[in-house]
Amino acid sequence: MLRKVLAVSIVVLMASGWAAAADIDFDQGKLEVEQFLNPAQLGASVVIAPEKAGAAKAWTIMVYVNAKNNLESFGLADVNEMEAVGSTSKVNVVVELGRLGSDDGKEPVWRGHRRYLVKKDGDPSKITSPVVMDIPKADMGDYRHLVEFGQWAKENYPASRYMLIVWNHGSGWNLAKNAGFKPKGISYDDETNNHITTQQLAQALAALGKTDVYGSDACLMQMASVDYEMKGAVDVIVGSEQTEPGEGYDYTGFLKLATANPGSAEDIAVAAVKAYHDFYAKRGESTTQSALRASALSGLLSLAGEFGDAAMAAKETALVKNAKKQAVYFTESDNRDLYHFVQLVVAGSKNSAVKEKGQALLNFIANDLMVANAPTGSEYEQNAHGLAIYTPQSGYSSAYDKLAWARDGKWDEFMKWTLKSADGGSDDPSPAPPPDDGSDDPYPYPDEMK
Repeated sequence: MLRKVLAVSIVVLMASGWAAAADIDFDQGKLEVEQFLNPAQLGASVVIAPEKAGAAKAWTIMVYVNAKNNLESFGLADVNEMEAVGSTSKVNVVVELGRLGSDDGKEPVWRGHRRYLVKKDGDPSKITSPVVMDIPKADMGDYRHLVEFGQWAKENYPASRYMLIVWNHGSGWNLAKNAGFKPKGISYDDETNNHITTQQLAQALAALGKTDVYGSDACLMQMASVDYEMKGAVDVIVGSEQTEPGEGYDYTGFLKLATANPGSAEDIAVAAVKAYHDFYAKRGESTTQSALRASALSGLLSLAGEFGDAAMAAKETALVKNAKKQAVYFTESDNRDLYHFVQLVVAGSKNSAVKEKGQALLNFIANDLMVANAPTGSEYEQNAHGLAIYTPQSGYSSAYDKLAWARDGKWDEFMKWTLKSADGGSDDPSPAPPPDDGSDDPYPYPDEMK
């Protein structure tokens, strides 16, 4: 049974199984079934040699490692981390690894895509797990390929519960800077120059069917607007408000916890968050990682709307604008922690409705939405509460209006109101999108970051 402890500062939730395990260290539209890829479409020389599935296990953890970019060496390292634990009698660990063929000085050089049933080995520098499928050419930025991978994994390695992790660069719902206001998302494939948008990620999960836990091993993905798109297709969502170091998840630590206690969806999600926290805390790095209940996202949308309505009716414009600027942000200045922003407004407001609605929202985030929140670093330990949200500081991106979070709720109206001056004019007029000169970097972060 999950036991939750939440404080305004550092927040780490623990599952009952941890104590025993601690020492073991965007295109919208309806999709049709025939749109999805099948193995015959993946290349003429596909080799399929999966082991016999046997009886269904407790969990199958599916990891979609798109290392076809400047993260290739980290992808190789992470598969090796998985092999420190490997699949067990209760847990399958299945990986698709895509590479461009860079030489890390350790692994044999190859280009393409390989699927592995991850097995334990003693070699931290070489992948020795059996290749169960070899795909010469594919597009890991195509959400249909993600669906095919998940369907293949479920068919060949059945389980009672499933976790899907998408490993790559991530940019939340959209990059506010250096991106020409073009829609962004996750899983950038440098070979095809394609990626999976926010809406496509949700569509892929819906098409894949039952997914108990979804994790983004990528930067900036734990946002209300991203998670809300997925709410009907998954039970628990794991991700980071902030950018992730290139190493991403601590797969060895995570799989040790997950295989020792392959319990509920919340147990597995908490294991991923705890392992991530412990790994970077030891290194003294500032990071964020959280897990939330997708079923609570509709309630969050409603309460966020009520809070925004109360704040606009109270006309405490200066207070709200200042809170929007003071709330902790995550690399992109428009990505702020939702809880911290509301907390600042509630603390400064003289309006009873604002305080009431704001406190209700804070309580809901802490007690109903969050499964686990484990930031590292003093600023994040104090102010990062597990979920980021779009708070435009200078100009509003109309692309936000196309998201389900904006269509179904009122956060877009609230944010537009925050950009208005007291006399009804605009303090921060929306800038025209810059011209696309072809030089846009889809993930303008250092090589050591996801």
